[in-house]
Amino acid sequence: MHVTGTALYTDDLVYRTKDVLHAYPVQVMKAHGRITALRTEPALAVPGVVRVLTIADVPGVNDAGMKHDEPLFPDEVMFHGHAVAWVLGETLEAARAGAAAVEVELDELPAIVTLREAIEAESFHGARPTMIRGDIEAGFAASAHVFTGEFEFKGQEHFYLETHCALAQVDEAGQVFIQSSTQHPSETQEIVAHVLGLHSHEVTVQCLRMGGGFGGKEMQPHGFAAVAALGAKLTGRPVRLRLNRTQDLTMSGKRHGFHASWRIGFDADGHIQALDATLTADGGWSLDLSEPVLARALCHIDNTYWIPHAQVAGRIAKSNTVSNTAFRGFGGPQGMLVMEDILGRCAPLLGLDPADLRERNFYRPGQTTPYGQPVGQTDRIGRIWHEVRDTADWTRRQHEIAEFNAAHPNTKRALALTNIKFGISFNLTAFNQGGSLVLIYKDGSVLVNHGGTEMGQGLHTKMMQVAATTLGIPLHKVRLAPTRTDKVPNTSATAASAGADLNGGAIKNACEQLRSRLEQVAGSQLGVNASDVRIVDGVARALGSDAELDWDTLVRTAYMQRVQLSASGFYRTEGLHWDAKTFHGSPFKYFAYGAAATEVEVDGFTGAYRIRRVDIVHDVGDSLSPLIDIGQVEGGFVQGAGWLTLEDLRWDTGDGPGRGRLLTQAASTYKLPSFSEMPEEFNVRLLRDATEEGAVYGSKAVGEPPLMLAFSVREALRQAAAAFGPGGVSVDLASPATPEAVYWAVQAARAGTGQAAARAVGRVEGGPSADGLAVAGPNGRGGSRGEPKSVGDGQAGNGNGGRSRHGDGSPVDGRPGTDRAAAGNGRSGANGNPADADGNPANADGNPADVNGNPADADADALSGA
Repeated sequence: MHVTGTALYTDDLVYRTKDVLHAYPVQVMKAHGRITALRTEPALAVPGVVRVLTIADVPGVNDAGMKHDEPLFPDEVMFHGHAVAWVLGETLEAARAGAAAVEVELDELPAIVTLREAIEAESFHGARPTMIRGDIEAGFAASAHVFTGEFEFKGQEHFYLETHCALAQVDEAGQVFIQSSTQHPSETQEIVAHVLGLHSHEVTVQCLRMGGGFGGKEMQPHGFAAVAALGAKLTGRPVRLRLNRTQDLTMSGKRHGFHASWRIGFDADGHIQALDATLTADGGWSLDLSEPVLARALCHIDNTYWIPHAQVAGRIAKSNTVSNTAFRGFGGPQGMLVMEDILGRCAPLLGLDPADLRERNFYRPGQTTPYGQPVGQTDRIGRIWHEVRDTADWTRRQHEIAEFNAAHPNTKRALALTNIKFGISFNLTAFNQGGSLVLIYKDGSVLVNHGGTEMGQGLHTKMMQVAATTLGIPLHKVRLAPTRTDKVPNTSATAASAGADLNGGAIKNACEQLRSRLEQVAGSQLGVNASDVRIVDGVARALGSDAELDWDTLVRTAYMQRVQLSASGFYRTEGLHWDAKTFHGSPFKYFAYGAAATEVEVDGFTGAYRIRRVDIVHDVGDSLSPLIDIGQVEGGFVQGAGWLTLEDLRWDTGDGPGRGRLLTQAASTYKLPSFSEMPEEFNVRLLRDATEEGAVYGSKAVGEPPLMLAFSVREALRQAAAAFGPGGVSVDLASPATPEAVYWAVQAARAGTGQAAARAVGRVEGGPSADGLAVAGPNGRGGSRGEPKSVGDGQAGNGNGGRSRHGDGSPVDGRPGTDRAAAGNGRSGANGNPADADGNPANADGNPADVNGNPADADADALSGA
């Protein structure tokens, strides 16, 4: 249906519904302020406007969040574009005109827009967990090399094809029925019931299918569904709510950006001894799912590496931006990215090849994570690693790349290898349950209901395969019903890569009940014990006999014998335990492993690059559907590469009237991966002989883990940039690593920024350069990541040797400019501000200049060690 275009989505159902009203938001275009007046009368005078929904209309709880910190109709504007009321119109045009007519008066308040501002203002909310193992000070004391640094990286827009939408109706008994594009129908049901002052059994939520979700529709659809339901309840007419693309971008949350400050110690052989880190997630204005996202980030900072002594703290910044939310990986990518960035920056300072440094620190049998979970199947880490090396022809290509680089001073190539370990299950143990309802009809056809939602990931196809395999019938006899809360209640979100595990387990359980009943009927008909009956390809046969009974006849016989032909299935993941207070336990059923080798080519004049080849081996256990799984690996990798190299979220951080406005609010300004960014050669293999005991037919989850394979792209770009400079240079690379960011990294490498002296024998304390200059700032701004530098000799690290642009962004003296002032020798200008190569000071405030010569935004100021 998807290929032919006949698949229906939530908004398509509007055109099959009569007398629909359209909802349109009244957005306030200020980042922060208290509402002093809200006048709706002008909107009601607009032709076609039926009603304006405000807080006065809410019969239940005025809140759309599970933490009760997200007023559906707020009295305080918390981010630029916050909706404070909704207009219902006979047409979308009437509703839009009505929304424009609503008058809102605001007492404007100071707004915190960036993560850096939130940290400086100590604006935090939610839990502040700490994960501790061992004695970090003892670990550092035993370390031959110690480095410190910071790393700040941005979030990511989901950019699903189908924006948030809902269609609500009320029947003659007052029952509310909602079609919603949601990954969590049960929670949507719960929130709508709270808002309307109803019980859950009075609200039914259905998700036919979604046009993409990626986590963005796990928590955030609830408020939109509640608005539509409220409108339907008050008017008695169906209400349609669908955000246009700009509204979706400006009103819905993103992947959390993070800031990390860290200290790491290695022994003389490059083995990690201790890690001390603080991770700060950019939560936005409300908590949403930030707490579990942060928890998973902490749980994944180790990736595949043994850290004997660790102390990792987490906190959530509160800012006046959209409330950030779940996104594929759910914090795991952010935690792992911190570690991969650390290793990528420290490897040259240790005099080690990055791949060698990573391999030296792999988990070994019997070791546990910093939060206490045994790491199973550690052999697969090395097995996958070496399989990728073999399939990628690693050794030969490394020699070819070295020869190419020696012959091409202005173009460099690099080949990087990274791997992943991703825990499968919800951190909160209670969420690891699934339900199903399987119905067999008299004609032998089968209808499957389960709690999972389909968003293009192929879940429904896999669930039909599980049902057909368990029942022993052809796939064409099975159909999946739309996900509905009145068929399977109290379900968990289709998230955490657990959709197939939980719902597949529940479907298998229900089908096993049905199969057992039918085997009893077949045994009586064939004259054998039920234990001797096998149902294969729709035929029941007796072992050691030619007697058989076809499926349709078997089902009709069971009906005539009054055998129940429906079953409710249930699955709970066993063996999990988690203590959020101590941050200790075994929250995951198993780990999914994978590795990727990526080769890139970088143009030293522009920073432009291309991905020449990618080789991946990924562990999905015994795949339920290899084609679906390979597609998920490919798609996840490309989405991860987009986050790490292209997708650059930008807000207006100035002090003007647009402060806090999302600047990248369309596809024209927010760069997404396209065909031109695809690897020129893309090889994906699934690990063979990889059965996962205790999982559905030996399979493993595949939804989220592949995204993190894209770390190899970023590390390859780092190594290619380093190839422009002398050996031993630690390259600081912004994230996203846009061509501009790569250009600055190349310039820094050419200038020799870095400390080869860190390879010296003995204990080396690494830290920020004494001049506090940012290195290779992204997109014309001062970077927020500090290059690990040796300060063992007590001297300031060298500056980056770049030059400052003129105010109009043109190069100085006809030479390629940089977007920041630089200290060629680490010294300052006469006024104490960083000097450029000619000794002239930078902007008067000492901040790096943007492309127009203006001081960088507050979040982009040069940081000591940033």
